[in-house]
Amino acid sequence: MLFDIHGDIWTDVTEKRQKGLKNIIRDYHLERFKKGNMVGGIFVIWIDPPHTSRPKERLIENIKAMSVELWESKDIIKVIYNSNDFYQAMDENKIAVLLGLEGLSGIGEEIENIYTLYQLGFRHGSLTWNEENSLGTGARGTINRGLTALGKEAIGIMESIGMILDVSHANDKTFWDIYNVARKPFIASHSNSRTLCNVPRNLTDEQIKAIGEVDGLVGINAFNEFIHEDKNKRSVDYLINHIEHIINLIGIDKVALGFDFFEYIGKDAANTFIEDDYIGTKGLENISKGKDFILKLKERGFTKEDIEKIGYKNFLNLMNRIL
Repeated sequence: MLFDIHGDIWTDVTEKRQKGLKNIIRDYHLERFKKGNMVGGIFVIWIDPPHTSRPKERLIENIKAMSVELWESKDIIKVIYNSNDFYQAMDENKIAVLLGLEGLSGIGEEIENIYTLYQLGFRHGSLTWNEENSLGTGARGTINRGLTALGKEAIGIMESIGMILDVSHANDKTFWDIYNVARKPFIASHSNSRTLCNVPRNLTDEQIKAIGEVDGLVGINAFNEFIHEDKNKRSVDYLINHIEHIINLIGIDKVALGFDFFEYIGKDAANTFIEDDYIGTKGLENISKGKDFILKLKERGFTKEDIEKIGYKNFLNLMNRIL
C-alpha cells in the first residue's frame, strides 16, 4: 500500500468543477490510484497561479469545490484524522484522505483563521508555497527574508491544536527559523536531497538531519526536475538514490513518499514553476506506476517491512504523535 503525503488533487477538482464537471476523483483519478496501489494521501489546497494575486478568494473557491466533492464521494473517500481512521478506510475499501494546505497565503494576516480551517477538517499545512507572504518566505522569495512574527504565532497555533507543520516550500532561512521555533516534529512532505540534485526546493544534508533530530519525516518527491540535474538521469532509479541517501542520514523510520504528481494540472499554472513541459520521471510518470516503483525498491534490496514503513506506516506513526 502507498500513502502519498502530497497531492494537488483539490486543484484539479476545483478547475473541473468550475467548468461544470462532477465526480472528479471518481472519474479522473480513482482508476489510477487503484492501479498504483495508492490507498490514500494528503490532498492539499494550493493557491495555483494565476490566482496567487487573489489568495483569499481562491482559498474559498477550493474549499467549496472540495466540500462538494467530498460530500458526493462518501462511498469512495474517507477523511482521516488518525491511524484508526486510516485502517477503517481500508476496511471500507475507501481512499483515506487527510486534508492539507500547501501554503497559508489565503488567510493573509488573519492567523486565527487557522482555527477555522482546523474546524473544517484540515490537519496539515505549510506556511508558504514558493511566494513571500505574511507568515514566511518560500523557495523563490528573498534569500535573507525568513519567518515573520505572525508566522511564529501561526506555528504556535498549529502546534497547540494539532496540525502537521510542513516545511517543503520554505526557503533556507525560513526553514531554520522554523527549526528554532517549532516545539513539535515537522515534515518536508515533498522534497529530495540537494546533495544529489542542487535545486532550492530540495533539502541540504544539514536540513535533513535537523528533520531527523526533531523526529519528523521527509517525503520523497517524484518530480523529475528534483531528481537529477542531468535530464537523462531523471528516472525512478535515481529517485531511489535519494531515498537511500536520506535513509543513510536519518534512518528508514523518517522517510515517506510525497510524490507531487501533477500531470493533471493545467499548463498555465505548471509553466510557472517547471523548466520544460511536464513528462514525469521515467518509470514513475504518475501514480499508476506505483506497483512498478515497489518492485524497483525490492530489486534494490528493500525488504517488505522497509517498503511498508516508507509506503505508509512511518506517516501513520507521525500522524498519531502530532494529531
